[in-house]
Amino acid sequence: MNKYLDIIKNAYSGYWNYLKNEILFQNNWDNYFYGLIAISLIVWVLEIVFPWRKNQSIFRKDFWLDTFYMFFNFFLLNLIILIALSNTAAEFLNDTLKMIGLSLKDLQIFDAEDLPKWLGLIIFFLVSDFVQWNTHRLLHRFEFFWNFHKVHHSVKEMGFAAHLRYHWMEPVVYKSLLYIPLALIANYSAQDVAIVYFFSIAIGHLNHANLGWDYGILKYVFNNPPKMHIWHHVKSLPNDVRFGVNYGLTLSIWDYIFKTDYIPHDGRDIELGFEDDEKFPKDFLSQELYPLKK
Repeated sequence: MNKYLDIIKNAYSGYWNYLKNEILFQNNWDNYFYGLIAISLIVWVLEIVFPWRKNQSIFRKDFWLDTFYMFFNFFLLNLIILIALSNTAAEFLNDTLKMIGLSLKDLQIFDAEDLPKWLGLIIFFLVSDFVQWNTHRLLHRFEFFWNFHKVHHSVKEMGFAAHLRYHWMEPVVYKSLLYIPLALIANYSAQDVAIVYFFSIAIGHLNHANLGWDYGILKYVFNNPPKMHIWHHVKSLPNDVRFGVNYGLTLSIWDYIFKTDYIPHDGRDIELGFEDDEKFPKDFLSQELYPLKK
């Protein structure tokens, strides 16, 4: 147990050095700090120039709360959990396999370095997105997880920063379920992951943005911002889809394959939220504590 605690402690101390280098721009091009800022500013400018809901303020309802969530979750939570969980899970899995005379490499389907770069990235992206699509369904299907996921669905006016409004428990669930399938197709470099991550962040921002764009035929592959995802946030759904629709994060193809797609019309002015959301806490700390009290 002490070994795993040391791994977590070292992951945290190492992360702070990493974040310092990010802010001082001492890392390579795969700079998550300024990458997030750049993507956010670009999508925000698009919202201002091409607003879908023209009566929605530039600084919409909860804009600053969502901005705080965005930086808190992305830097003080998400990446730390990603590093700590990945390192600990890797060591635990390796120790478990050693007990039966195996190693993680024995279970790997392939090594990413043995494939052309483009093919390795596509496989990484597809596996990652599919696992997260299924995880997203779990967050809606079970009440225990839904109470955490309500934080994300408490958004009442949609904008790009709402993408990263979520409870701290969510990345724990996402990364835990994602680790094993990625370990089996492992050995991706940090820069490889950054390419996929930046692309996913951009699509996620667009999904939540105040934009009325349409991808045309590509909407059956990529999540169509935001005319598809806005229905994921609608307050009231028909009883036969009461647990949710349009679970796709980056890709919409999983929803079309598994019949969880739902776009009755463009949804520009639909009411967002969930049943009894008027009773849901409005400030950050109370929202974080809400699921624990439930």
